[in-house]
Amino acid sequence: MAATFCTQAELRTVLGIGTLYSDSVVEEVCQAAENIIKGHLWYNNYYAAARSLTDNFATLYFQQPHGMYVGQSVIITNAGSPFNGTKTITEINGATQVSALNYQNYSLTAYNYSITYAATGANQVKNPIQPFATVAATTNVDFGTVPEIREATTLIAVDIWQSRQLSNAGGVSPDGFTPSPYRMGNTLLARVRGLIANYLNPSGLVG
Repeated sequence: MAATFCTQAELRTVLGIGTLYSDSVVEEVCQAAENIIKGHLWYNNYYAAARSLTDNFATLYFQQPHGMYVGQSVIITNAGSPFNGTKTITEINGATQVSALNYQNYSLTAYNYSITYAATGANQVKNPIQPFATVAATTNVDFGTVPEIREATTLIAVDIWQSRQLSNAGGVSPDGFTPSPYRMGNTLLARVRGLIANYLNPSGLVG
């Protein structure tokens, strides 16, 4: 899928490169910038550390409580076959009575550490998933339409592009001795953090 936070056409215009360079090269930079930004935004995602499959029902296990509920549709990735795909939750912690109507009260009185859903395949005993699988529930904000996020993505895309074009991926001060910080270093996101501050994932903030 083509990048939407900063499109090919937008990056070509900002860089002034017109039709120079292939679509695949420009798109790769747009995708990289979008992936970097997405990794820090507050999505309604949960991360499964283990899985099992019994009688065509899959169960994913989490190391922390989650906020999902029976009947909810989620998109599961990186869990392997037949666990991946768009699935409808049938059980939470082995219980089927939890619904969207009583989800709020339930979440306040119990820890939710697993989800179960239909999946056709051979039985599997509980086994770890490394790296963790992602379970994506509905997010109510379309980040691709938020101006601050689009601007931040464009700025990062420009930095990535310029790094590809410069031999030292940075610059040198006029005196010729003091190199500037590496363009793809730990300041890459710091330069745009102010733009995306209101949308950062709180679980990713430490200290």
